[in-house]
Amino acid sequence: MPETNGLAVGMRDILNQAASYPAAAAERLAPLHPVEAIEALNTIEPKIAAGVIEHLPPEGRTNVFNHPGLLNGPAIMELLSHTCAGGLLADMNPDRRAEIFRNMTHERQEALREHLDPATRASIERIMAYPPDSAGGIMTTEFVSMPANWTVEQGLAYIKEVGGARETVYAIYLLHPTDQTLQQAISLRQLVIADRKATVLSVANKRPPITVSPTTDREEVARLISRYDLLAVPVVDSGRQVLGIVTVDDVIDAIVQEGTEDAQKFGGMEALDGPYMQIGMFDMIKKRAGWLAALFLSEMLTATAMQNYQSELEKAVVLTLFIPLIMSSGGNSGSQATSLIIRAIALRQVALKDWWKVAMRELPTGMVLGSLLGIIGIIRIVTWQKLGLFDYGPHWMLVALTVGAALVGIVTFGSLAGSMLPFLLKRLGFDPASASAPFVATLVDVTGLVIYFSIAYVILKGTLL
Repeated sequence: MPETNGLAVGMRDILNQAASYPAAAAERLAPLHPVEAIEALNTIEPKIAAGVIEHLPPEGRTNVFNHPGLLNGPAIMELLSHTCAGGLLADMNPDRRAEIFRNMTHERQEALREHLDPATRASIERIMAYPPDSAGGIMTTEFVSMPANWTVEQGLAYIKEVGGARETVYAIYLLHPTDQTLQQAISLRQLVIADRKATVLSVANKRPPITVSPTTDREEVARLISRYDLLAVPVVDSGRQVLGIVTVDDVIDAIVQEGTEDAQKFGGMEALDGPYMQIGMFDMIKKRAGWLAALFLSEMLTATAMQNYQSELEKAVVLTLFIPLIMSSGGNSGSQATSLIIRAIALRQVALKDWWKVAMRELPTGMVLGSLLGIIGIIRIVTWQKLGLFDYGPHWMLVALTVGAALVGIVTFGSLAGSMLPFLLKRLGFDPASASAPFVATLVDVTGLVIYFSIAYVILKGTLL
């Protein structure tokens, strides 16, 4: 736990004794900011943390569980008494309690249902009806709405009355007085500065409100909130009834989670289901072994390719000196292109139909980058030969030309293949992030050897080959 306001050392001592004195630990945690309390709770086992949390005041428990930084929320909730857990779930934000409830065991869910009031149970079931990575799965059902024909004065009085029970009051949704369909969205600021006698609909923006369906992917929700600079976006059904809202803080949590998953996929593995330190060894092996084995089997193709050029290698052993350089350059260029395109697809900067535009950009880009590396490679060989640092043989100039030309071809191919692979995976219905850097590097390794030895055969035929 970081040194915060001089409490860290004393708090660490208290937490070390939390199993025996949970009330004392809770007393020290209660006055802290929820983030600081969570940092302390994350350092102890769920069973001990549950004992401490049961001794916190109700508001303190709610603040801790409402924050996504609590690493073992579902596990701790399962260890709380039914009465404590039921009251805590009732007090939590709807989206957060649904997330916690979703990740608990089925047996514990069933045991807790009878301890939940009907409104809380209905809220959880409504959100859990949608996938966790959708707008419906991360929305909150606590929002402020009012009839569109109310006056501003009526609207402000209503917000004052119910605002304390809502997750946010910065965005208000105006509904048709009879069928309750969404008419418009208005900000609290607009209401505060408006004429008190005017209707709320008359002072709202005239533009149609930005909405999403409950099945909209959370990444798309994040893009819309960022693009239109919104504090929240309403989730509506096919009849334009407001089911809930997704707030900007929920989107930030979603972005962090999506970014973590993508970063793990970029490394050539399955995304983890939780924090690194909370994943068991068996699960960690299972997440990594599959991709690692697939990449290893793919790399075997490299050995196969080299075997096919065994005779050439025996005649021109000097070519083997540059194999690592050739392979790594192609893999690096492919990984660069893949990373750029995956991010561009995620941000909707490019679409599937733009694949040929990307290819037309990456082809000359790869040729220029390959030429740059090729020149550097030629200069290196010439310099070493002239300075007597290494003798590349009587045909060293042809060797230099082979390396330079091979780098142009391999880097160009790497850039093109790396940029096209995400489009292919997207078209086949896979996550483009699966086109991880190791996977692209493996692909380019095999083709790079073929390109290298093919160019070597053309240039060195009649001399070394």
